[in-house]
This record gives sequence, structure tokens and C-alpha cells, in this order.
Amino acid sequence: MKNIKTYLEDVGTEEALVKIFESLTEAVKKISVAVRTANTGKVGTMNSYGEEQVALDVFSNNIMIEELKKNSMVGLIASEELPDEEKIGDGEFALAFDPLDGSSLVDVNFSVGTIVGVYKTKSFIGVKGDDQLAAMAAVYGPRTTIFITVKKGVARFMLNEEGEFMLEKDNIEIGEGKYFAPGNLRACADRPAYLELVNYWIKEKYTLRYSGGMVPDINHILSKGSGIFAYPGHKDELDGKLRLLFECAPMSLIMEQAGGASSDGKIRILEKILLKLEQRTPIFIGSKEEVARCKDTLK
Repeated sequence: MKNIKTYLEDVGTEEALVKIFESLTEAVKKISVAVRTANTGKVGTMNSYGEEQVALDVFSNNIMIEELKKNSMVGLIASEELPDEEKIGDGEFALAFDPLDGSSLVDVNFSVGTIVGVYKTKSFIGVKGDDQLAAMAAVYGPRTTIFITVKKGVARFMLNEEGEFMLEKDNIEIGEGKYFAPGNLRACADRPAYLELVNYWIKEKYTLRYSGGMVPDINHILSKGSGIFAYPGHKDELDGKLRLLFECAPMSLIMEQAGGASSDGKIRILEKILLKLEQRTPIFIGSKEEVARCKDTLK
């Protein structure tokens, strides 16, 4: 079995990017321990987007920053827990991350995750998801797993008892199948077309797989090989709540590299230009046919 380093070398990944993933996997190991053992309460502070921070948000963010500061290849970071992008070195790589996506689910013991997009840029403003060199999504559940892409397909790794991430499956492919994860169902109240879409999935006997977290729900699609995750906007949040840079762009790169699709209802998520760090976007991500159905129904 291959570990992440061997896998990356075998698919021809440049040495510097391999070292980036070495730092990321060390951070994931530490966050995995923290999720199992650390305080899940609030810390009484807000992130830069006005959301109350959970202690694990702050702790996970600190872990990521500490590991990335050790890596001379990293020059710039941006985090959902920081008010602005931050220069931390002279390296050519720039990493944008949500250190603990779905942290509000930790106290009820649901799966959560870490999302990372890797770029070469001096500023994230003006980049597109297509500019990413790589992306990663870690899942902290009964097992700790990582999905990675370096634009040469998608592979899944599992953390073993020896503390090593070993290859479970490569060349992951997304086909068509009847799983649905309908986020932001409150949008049905003022968007009849979204209610129509949800009713279609129900009437056609799709299997509901919705946890309230983006990482576990997209993990299900990638693991089962089919499905759709939907998070539209509505009258109070026209662009929904999910952020383009920290969540949607990395997940969309992974999904497209597995043969799936991702759209905001009009254009590919990966074509959207980042105008501000906190930029949000609706997202429909998963099987190509289901993403097309979302676009057609909601247009």
C-alpha cells in the first residue's frame, strides 16, 4: 500500500508540492486528536464574518498556521478564522483553508472536516478555483480520511494505527445515483423551484444523506460514487452561506477531478473570480446529471 508521499511522487507531483502535503497531513493528524479530545464550547469571540467561534475552530486554525509556518515553501495563507490574508514566509505557495468545517456539529458528535485549496499567487483576490494546483478535504469521523487531488484524479487515504495516511482508493469516479443532500431547506419557503426540486428527489425515491455539514455530505458522494449536494441562496442570503475560497472552490476541484460537476446554478464554481475573501456562493455539486437538473429547475 502507498502512503501519500509515494502516491504523489508516482503521479509526477513536483517535490515542493509534495512537501506542502507533508505539512498538511501533519496538521490533520493533530486536528484529528483535538476533535476527539478538546473542548467543544464557545470561546466568546467572533470570526471576521460575525460568526461565534468554537474553541476547536481557534485551536484547529492555530495548528494549521503553526505547521505551515514551518514550511519554507509557503508564502501566503488565508483562513476562514482570519480577518485577512497573511504573508507568513517567502515561499511561492499560497494556501486557503477552512480549518474545521462544520465545527458546530462537534458537540453532537457528527463528522467534521478540514478543507484546503493550494495556489501559487501573491494575493487570493482575483484568483479562480481553476487556478488551484491542488485541493484537500479531510474528514474526522469514526476514521480520519483525506481526499486529495493534484489535478491528476482523486485519491482517498486513511490514517492508520501507526499514524500514517495510506492509500485506500485512487481514480475515484462519480457517476449517477439516487442520493441527495438538500442544504438550506428554508429556501423552499420563497423559492418554489427549489421546493419542486426537493419534491422531485423525494418522489423519485432518492436516499436522503444530509448531516448539516458540507464535508461529510460531499464525502458521502465521493465515497459512494454518486449523489448531489445542494445549497442555494434565498431572499435573506442571496448567495447562501458557503464561501467560495475556503469551501466551494477546493471541493469543486476535487469533485470535477473525480468526474463530477459543480455550479452556482449558472456557471462552474471554478470559473468564479474571487472579489473578496468572504465571498459566498450558492453551490450544486455532485453527479453531472444532477447538477444539470439543479441548473435547469432553478434557472
